[in-house]
Amino acid sequence: MNLDDLKTLNLKDVGAWPVLPKVAALAALLVAVIFAGYWFDWSVQLEQLETVRQEESKLRETFLSKKKQAINLDTYRQQLKEIDQSFGALLKQLPNKSEMDALLVDINQAGLGRGLEFELFKPAANETASEFYAQLPVTIKVTGAYHDLGHFASDIAKMPRIVTLNDIKIEAAKDGRLTMDAVAKTYRYLDEEEINAQKKAAADAKKKGAGGAKK
Repeated sequence: MNLDDLKTLNLKDVGAWPVLPKVAALAALLVAVIFAGYWFDWSVQLEQLETVRQEESKLRETFLSKKKQAINLDTYRQQLKEIDQSFGALLKQLPNKSEMDALLVDINQAGLGRGLEFELFKPAANETASEFYAQLPVTIKVTGAYHDLGHFASDIAKMPRIVTLNDIKIEAAKDGRLTMDAVAKTYRYLDEEEINAQKKAAADAKKKGAGGAKK
């Protein structure tokens, strides 16, 4: 069958066409139908299918993560219990408000017990409050022998309550001894009333800031 034969085909009488042109026409029609279906419908469905597959993958990951957490729930509870116990032990190393004066006396006595002379022992006028504890810096200036100053610093570190020496500066005194300037920082835990007051003040400040921003 040649090109002249194709020109003689009657489009209104496809049934009379030879077999080969019929097959070619049906194949072209099938391709056109498939392309139209893809263009107008299947492409959208394929995109939706890909979206669903991605969501399925995320849900599967979430499920596996939750399953792992459920399997390790007892372990997490035990770890939380240990953390609470550790926190409680650390909290016991901090004095409460009523014990703070006694701690300051202990620091002073630690120096006197080593034969040091206090030229300055000045607690700060105000504490610095954090979420669970308050910090009180105490400026000290003591004079004594080198080894006595070392023993004093060691005694401070060994106290059952948490006390740290900061900003240490040592200079030679006139009589051959040494003078040490330092800031001893003491800590105490906040009681429930103080924590609640602190939270309320933070909330009020946040509301005030939000109100100012709206204006």
